Amino acid sequence: MTVVIGVDIGGTFTDLVMRDQVDGQVTVGKVPTTPHDPEVGVLNAVDAVLTPAQISRCSHFLHGTTVGLNALIERRGATVGLITTAGFRDVLEIGRGDRPDPYDLRPRPKDPLVPRRRRVEVDERIGSRGEVISPLELSAIASIVERFDAESVDAIAVVLINSYTNPDHEMQIETELRRCGYQGDISLSYRVSGEYREYERTTTTVIDAFVRHRMGPYLRRLRDGLAQRGFVGELLITRSGGGALTVEEALQRPFETILSGPVAGAAATARLAQAMSLPLAIPADVGGTSFDTAAIVDGRLPLNFEGDVEGLPLQCPWVDVRSIGAGGGSLAYVDEGGLLRVGPRSAGAVPGPACYQRGGTQATVTDAALALGMLASGELSGGVGLNLAAAHQVLDILVDTSGLTDRVAVAQGIMRIAASHMAEAVRGITVEKGVDLRTAALVAFGGAGPLFASLLALEMDVDTVIIPSNAGNFSAVGLMQSDVSRSAARTLLRPLVPETLVEVVAVATDLGLSFGAATHADSYELLLDLRYRGQEHSLTVAFPWSLGADASSLSVIESQFEAEYHAAYGLNLPESVELVNVRVQRHTRLSVSRDAVRAPSWTGAAGLTDRSVWSFTRAEWTMTPVIERTSVPVTGMPGPVLIVEQTATTVVDSGFSVRPGEQESLVVTRNRGARA
Repeated sequence: MTVVIGVDIGGTFTDLVMRDQVDGQVTVGKVPTTPHDPEVGVLNAVDAVLTPAQISRCSHFLHGTTVGLNALIERRGATVGLITTAGFRDVLEIGRGDRPDPYDLRPRPKDPLVPRRRRVEVDERIGSRGEVISPLELSAIASIVERFDAESVDAIAVVLINSYTNPDHEMQIETELRRCGYQGDISLSYRVSGEYREYERTTTTVIDAFVRHRMGPYLRRLRDGLAQRGFVGELLITRSGGGALTVEEALQRPFETILSGPVAGAAATARLAQAMSLPLAIPADVGGTSFDTAAIVDGRLPLNFEGDVEGLPLQCPWVDVRSIGAGGGSLAYVDEGGLLRVGPRSAGAVPGPACYQRGGTQATVTDAALALGMLASGELSGGVGLNLAAAHQVLDILVDTSGLTDRVAVAQGIMRIAASHMAEAVRGITVEKGVDLRTAALVAFGGAGPLFASLLALEMDVDTVIIPSNAGNFSAVGLMQSDVSRSAARTLLRPLVPETLVEVVAVATDLGLSFGAATHADSYELLLDLRYRGQEHSLTVAFPWSLGADASSLSVIESQFEAEYHAAYGLNLPESVELVNVRVQRHTRLSVSRDAVRAPSWTGAAGLTDRSVWSFTRAEWTMTPVIERTSVPVTGMPGPVLIVEQTATTVVDSGFSVRPGEQESLVVTRNRGARA
């Protein structure tokens, strides 16, 4: 089997990339997303793009999904019951006792995923070192099952205090639940997280139980649908922390896929940054509903170990990707004060922008781009037609209410406002953290990313924009290049002394063994969460396996922690260092090519001629040539120019130039004389 397939579901389009490992043949495609049944969109993409022979030769099918995330956002998941230690019934509402907005004097927190009537206590207590303080009273489980049955509970989360050090009581509860006839899903906190912090561990376990109801059926329908089409390879799902899980692991640990969707594009950007030696790369993934970005320093993904989804902490590795509601389908409107606004609401896949002629009645970013001549073709990939008259009609509505002179002014405003929102999101993860954007290369991809290439460079004041190969499907390319990854952690609160390193090695070995038998394709990372004594939060530093458990190794680790602490906070403290958590990650490299994925040949540019396009640098209509991507001369060419490929259009404005770059990319360079 020689074929590898990556499929990424976006808010408007579902993207597919297929690569034959033998002859290098690449096939790409986009089809409209089906929000209510997302697996239908995936299977539609497979049917539209691939032949039965290609499907049967597929060794790995890698998929990024937002099903779990959407279940949380929409609060459409399982009816969850929570079993916890006596005295901790209200931990979901108590939380950490802080306020997200310190200036909000009347905060209204969202309702917990599990209401109080479905939270029950059991008598038991495990100590912080795993000792049994109070034995578990199992006699109450039968009545709990009856109570949950009356509430139509279809998933149970079991979170006992300190079970991360000793899971015996949680395992006993699971056995008793089954003995009493409960047949629904059960999530045990010790399987979900090996870390302390009762609030975070409780929310993570509840989220795991909550999304199983959506993720399980979805993954099974997708697996069965692919099998019906002749797929016999391995189905893999992207993890929030990068890499991928097997579908069987995703069914057991669905919480690890919550942030699966946006990660693939960031991972693809990191690989591109490594190959092109970019010190700072900023992915600008502009899809139909969202703009996703991250700060990729020296080709490394920004990895954190506790996320936040809809105000709920999530104890698992996650790539720090920031998402805002700004994309091709973002709706434009005039607010009560008469100001033009864009997003975060989106027309999505249904009905989509007005120019799609699928029932959209409000102006969107795509309508504005079409009216400004920035879309060269009358049809998008996936057979979606573009109607200029429909775009004009909805833009004219905003002319009357916004006080702007005409539809061109409205369209300019929409594009500028959208670009401003995107730039603000980037500044939040760079400038506001002391990162100098002037050294950055913007990597623009997604269906609308290359469309914003010049405008974002002006808005962010950067000089270089990289348009990767297969820009419109770049996230799907990132999926194809994923490793299979596993991650585990265990809390080990100890002073950082040589004796502790002996424990670290023992715990790390145990965690590594929990992943199952190793292969020659495996590599391991050992990470330590460290902090100064007396602090609450920690920094994560690498512990190379080559180091031993001795004083010299301790000195190396302490020096690394102090350097990273100083870089983050600008000072060091005169306190001893202590260990909080031990983390092990295993990466299994798939036997697939990591070379740049060359875009397939495309004849769709045939017949396209020069057209009038609005120039943001000249502030006037400019006659602009339209060329196919492979026609960009090796020596480069100045803007303005529209560069078209199968799934994206790149706008190179006046004051910019473009040339072919490494890794099959295009490099757009700003002339510092260009003005916004």
